[in-house]
Amino acid sequence: MSDTIQLKAEARDRVGKGAARELRRNGMVPAVIYGDKKDPLAIAIPYRELSMKLHGGGFMTTITEIEVGGEKHRVLAKDYQLHPVRDFIEHVDFLRIAKGAKVVVEIPVRFINEEDSPGIKRGGVLNVVRHTVEVECPADAIPDALVGDLSGLDINDGLHISAFDIPEGVIPTITDRDFTVATIAASAGAKEELRAEEEGDEMPETEIIGEESDEEQPETEDGEEE
Repeated sequence: MSDTIQLKAEARDRVGKGAARELRRNGMVPAVIYGDKKDPLAIAIPYRELSMKLHGGGFMTTITEIEVGGEKHRVLAKDYQLHPVRDFIEHVDFLRIAKGAKVVVEIPVRFINEEDSPGIKRGGVLNVVRHTVEVECPADAIPDALVGDLSGLDINDGLHISAFDIPEGVIPTITDRDFTVATIAASAGAKEELRAEEEGDEMPETEIIGEESDEEQPETEDGEEE
C-alpha cells in the first residue's frame, strides 16, 4: 500500500459553471467530497499541488487526507475530468472513507520474470487482456498492483487471475470464473517457427527432371526410343 497523500483545500460557497471557470483562471481546481452519509462538501485545490499528486502514480488507489479549514477528511479519489484539448484537470470527485471501510477499486497489473518465459524467448509477445482488475478490499490496505509471474509460460499459454499474487483481504469482484489477465501471443516470426515444428524437418519428395528411369521408354513409330 502507498503512503497517504496529503492535500490542502479551501471550502467554496459558490458552485456552477461560472464559479468553476473563475476558480480555474485563478489556478484552482474545483472538487467535491461526498459519501459516508454526510452532505457533499465543495472544495477548491491548488492546481499545481493536485497535478503533482495525480501524475505521481497511485492517485486513484491511495487514501488521501484533505485538510479544509483545519479539519482533515479521509477520502479516495473516485473520478476526475480533464480538458478534452489542453489536458488540464477540470474537476475531481472524492469519496469519504470511514475507518474499517471496504472499497471497490481498479488495481493495475504488472508482470515479472519475462526473461524466464520460453514463449517470449522464442519471439512471442505479452498480450495484456486486462490492464486493471476490479477488487474489493479494505480501504487501508489497497495494493499498489497485482503481480503476475510469467515464468514457464510458452506461446499460446494464458495467465489467469488465480496465478497472481493477491494479498489477503483483496477479492476480485469477478468470482464466477478464473478469468484471463494476459497471454503469450505468437508474433509473425514465432508463428513460422511453430509451423516448422509442426511440419517436422522432413523435406517433401520432389521429382528430379532429367534423371534416368529404370522403366522402359516408349518407342516411336520408326522403332526408335523417344
